[in-house]
Amino acid sequence: MVAGAVHSWDLSTGVDGPGTRFVAFLAGCPLRCRYCHSPDTWYQRNGTPTTDDELLLQIRRYERFIKVAGGGVTVSGGEPLQQPAFTAAVLRGAKDLGLHTALDTSGFLGDRATPELLDATDLVLLDLKSWDPATYRRVTRTGELAPTLRFARRLAERGMPMWIRFVLVPGLTDDPAEVDGMADFLAALPTVQRVEVLPFHRLGAHKYRELGVPFLCADTDPPSADLLARVRGQFAGRGLVTT
Repeated sequence: MVAGAVHSWDLSTGVDGPGTRFVAFLAGCPLRCRYCHSPDTWYQRNGTPTTDDELLLQIRRYERFIKVAGGGVTVSGGEPLQQPAFTAAVLRGAKDLGLHTALDTSGFLGDRATPELLDATDLVLLDLKSWDPATYRRVTRTGELAPTLRFARRLAERGMPMWIRFVLVPGLTDDPAEVDGMADFLAALPTVQRVEVLPFHRLGAHKYRELGVPFLCADTDPPSADLLARVRGQFAGRGLVTT
């Protein structure tokens, strides 16, 4: 058995990988993104101590339903690669059940993803926050861009399918030149299957109030339909499937 810290789990459809998914949200993340909608997942100490066997027992309860619905298991966070041994054990256990597996990660800790972990992963949902290193630091407040790019290239070299997630924040991540740079980079990676342009929202603002933590994007409006169309068009213009 491998021990970990789990914040929560849920069943979702269409947003955390193909089909209906059992999504395990692990506790702990090294980044402090300005727009994070789950600040309650930042600290590993606030998670529930759980073994991989215990979490897989929960997964097995939904196994038949998940298979019929064409889904699988997604390990998310927080940041699952902050707990690489636990993440690998859960993904391997899910694979042994014959379930599709996905890893939802920022890629900042991608060097911790062992070959064994990736062997147990069918799909990586990679959160690419910006193409520009300075903007990336403004977004994350604690991180560097290079590890994520290195991880993306490594996944492509392995032939691993990727869905890219990009949060569009007006005034922060919407610079046309930066989006062009990201689009060019992704278009050169043959295993990128789609780019999800996710509009910024303030739905997690209440969590910041409850935690007594300032929400740095409290005064930022969601992107307009025109801005969303422009950014999606930039990705589509490089031949990328965009949602």
